[in-house]
Amino acid sequence: MSAVLRRVRSLSAAEMRLLFRNKTAVFSAFVLPLGMVGLLAGVKIDGGQLSTNAFVMTSLLGFVLLAAVYYNLVTTYVSRREELVLKRLRAGELTDREILAGVAAPAIVVAVLQCLVAAVAGAAWLGLPVPVNLVLLLVAVLGGTVVFVLLAAASAAFTRTAEMAQVTTLPVLMACLLGSGVVLPLTELPEPVADVLRVLPLTPVVDLMRLGWSGTVGVEAPAGFTGVLAPSLAPLGLLAVWLVLGTLAVKRWFRWEPRR
Repeated sequence: MSAVLRRVRSLSAAEMRLLFRNKTAVFSAFVLPLGMVGLLAGVKIDGGQLSTNAFVMTSLLGFVLLAAVYYNLVTTYVSRREELVLKRLRAGELTDREILAGVAAPAIVVAVLQCLVAAVAGAAWLGLPVPVNLVLLLVAVLGGTVVFVLLAAASAAFTRTAEMAQVTTLPVLMACLLGSGVVLPLTELPEPVADVLRVLPLTPVVDLMRLGWSGTVGVEAPAGFTGVLAPSLAPLGLLAVWLVLGTLAVKRWFRWEPRR
């Protein structure tokens, strides 16, 4: 185990240095989420039992996963593949899982730090209360991070160049932004439409964040620490399904050598 951690840590450190040399990646990772705060801060949303500030904060956390994890990692995986970095790494001691984890580690660290900063700043600036179930909130952030790491690796298989990531990531980005309760609460949509949108990969993550922080997704009255456990079962199950689907997709389609 120590040898595995040492190899992954070494690769992660190299990737972190490369990340901070890439101005576009740094912009996507740090500036875009901050811009989202300004975009959502003045918005008044009818989230039912969910306050506007709680809606804004959890929407920001969801956006962090899309920008800092999913989009950035698609470009990173594709760049490393086209530069033959992944192929060379496979010839060494690193296993496939260690390579994927090592390359993803900087994006994961950035995303988690962004979520922590946003949560602290949001609590102070927006006057949000202490999360009703911090464990559930952490499960949402960490589980969502893993899901979008897997989706990024799967999307990289269909992306010929790093520049093409702007196109190939668009379906997932737009679907999650518009259909996962990030921009518009699902409570404002017709129930049949909302039921379909709940299967998107970001929807269970956002629902768990809102249950963990405010005790409600906007439909029922806010609940306490134990009261959110029952309504969290459905999004937890859906999150687990996406973890399985993402893993299978990576095993089936991920490419280690350049596309021809």
